[in-house]
Amino acid sequence: MCGRFSLTAELDALIERFQIDQITIDDYSVRYNIAPSQQVPTIIRANDENRLGTLRWGLIPFWAKDASIANKLINARSETAAEKASFKHALKKRRCIILSDGFYEWKKDKDRKVPMRIQVNKGEPFAMAGLWEQWKEGEKSIYTCTILTTEANDMMKEIHNRMPVILPKEQEHDWLDPSIEDFNILKDMMVSYPSDKMNAYEVSTHVNSPKNEDETCVLPIEEI
Repeated sequence: MCGRFSLTAELDALIERFQIDQITIDDYSVRYNIAPSQQVPTIIRANDENRLGTLRWGLIPFWAKDASIANKLINARSETAAEKASFKHALKKRRCIILSDGFYEWKKDKDRKVPMRIQVNKGEPFAMAGLWEQWKEGEKSIYTCTILTTEANDMMKEIHNRMPVILPKEQEHDWLDPSIEDFNILKDMMVSYPSDKMNAYEVSTHVNSPKNEDETCVLPIEEI
């Protein structure tokens, strides 16, 4: 699964890296410890433009009667997303990418859990494959998202058996293209990112609490 991540890149760097055409975030700031139920920076494709905005992390399907379902839907298994009522409609038409430069996972080590930060290409921003929905509460619309996960690659298996679907740069455009609905095409994108392009290091248990939102969360344990 993926239950916590960071985004410490500056806005200008994200605009260039992801070819963002429109921005709807008024107060972008770097984040060290993003947690479920919070607003997360995402890109959707609208009117042939890459639009950067925020979505609340934890999917509320359009048909849901209660918003509390979001607590159970921070992740979606890519292998079964096309079959599940919570995800299948969004997989066809409402895909997004969720921006990150590192995610956290807790590695079991005897009687303790060690927090690890996992990066791509030594810390470059990357795109996690996501789905988004619009849910109505009376006249109010709530926009939410979930992160797709897949089986861990060889590196991640030492830490956890699941990992987020990380899209190679050349696949980001197709993932955001709402005209692509063929699951066979999408399935080929929802695979494990190559181990040799990833790295991981231990961080402080400071990151365990989502209330802690500072640089200490991302520092290697030996630098604290």
